[in-house]
Amino acid sequence: MDFRLTEEQEFIKQAARDFAQKEIKPGAGERDEKAEFPADIVKSMGELGFMGIAIPEEYGGAGTSNLSYVLALEEISKADAGVGVIMSVNNSLCCDPIYHFGNDDLKKRYLTRLASGEQLGAYALTEPGAGSDAGSLTTTAVKDGDEYVLNGTKAFITNGDSCDLLVTYAKTDPDAPSGKGITSFVIEKGTPGFIVGKHEDKLGIRCSDCVSIIFEDCRVPAANIIGEEGKGFKVALATLDVGRIGIGAQALGIAQASLEESLSYSSERVQFGKPIAAFQAIQWKIADMAMEIAGSRLLLQHAAWMRDEGMRHTLESSMGKLFASETAMRAALQAVQIHGGYGYIREYPVERHMRDAKITEIYEGTSEIQRLVIARNLMAE
Repeated sequence: MDFRLTEEQEFIKQAARDFAQKEIKPGAGERDEKAEFPADIVKSMGELGFMGIAIPEEYGGAGTSNLSYVLALEEISKADAGVGVIMSVNNSLCCDPIYHFGNDDLKKRYLTRLASGEQLGAYALTEPGAGSDAGSLTTTAVKDGDEYVLNGTKAFITNGDSCDLLVTYAKTDPDAPSGKGITSFVIEKGTPGFIVGKHEDKLGIRCSDCVSIIFEDCRVPAANIIGEEGKGFKVALATLDVGRIGIGAQALGIAQASLEESLSYSSERVQFGKPIAAFQAIQWKIADMAMEIAGSRLLLQHAAWMRDEGMRHTLESSMGKLFASETAMRAALQAVQIHGGYGYIREYPVERHMRDAKITEIYEGTSEIQRLVIARNLMAE
């Protein structure tokens, strides 16, 4: 096996790092404080090809690979995990299902603009009463001629206020059991009956907006169905597989940032006459952080490689996402501990990293759900 990155992959990783460190990192704390959406940064990421990185050029994307996506997203998230999730949602949850399940018309009308960064996408699956049990969603879509009329409420929708369109799911067969009779749609923001609801005041990733979306007799053309009517849950599950790679890469960026801040601070902070990096207690924390980060990176890159090779990767995506998200949480907590009292104040970025890390254990499938996915896949072999 050859673990070396290609010349193109090295270029993409370096380009993402340079952009992130120069354009994203300097304002991360202020955006977090103000919960300010980084519109100019998102526009620039689109121009650089980061908003549709694995989508072919014919549909407005950069035409690279899912492995390149992981490399770039880690660097973006290391600078600001809130910016990272905006990029992740557009790539994994919007571009990907339209590309893999949408027809040529949908790709021409929507994918090209999403992948090029001309427009921004959101993803609306979760509902107030349907989180981990996404198959029990209650939003309905009733056919009326060549349109569907949607009614229901979606919750915790990243990019929901800033988006131009979203991918959503609704019951087209209300009598079908959980997970069945669900259809996936593309809906343009501004469609009558598409209502942006409450803005959530989040613990972390605060520069990305998070809202509820209400559909009140929202009419959507039948031409906007992704895949087949009644087969939308298959689209959702396949989308979450790649979404977990994206969130794993976001978590990896948070963990790497926590390690780098800890290395820098511990070499400068002097106690008992020497830098605290000289003490074994600190060295062991840093060693554990580095080891777990390396393991996370290998798991995620392997899952991304499998996807690029056209292999089923549900198990590997869940493993990567689970391990990386829990690594991010442990690394951020240890970074705060290494910084001592300074780690608990907002002047130091590790406080933000700790708040940002927690969500990676929750969205795109909680850690508990990941363990279920992993166990069930192993038992089915």
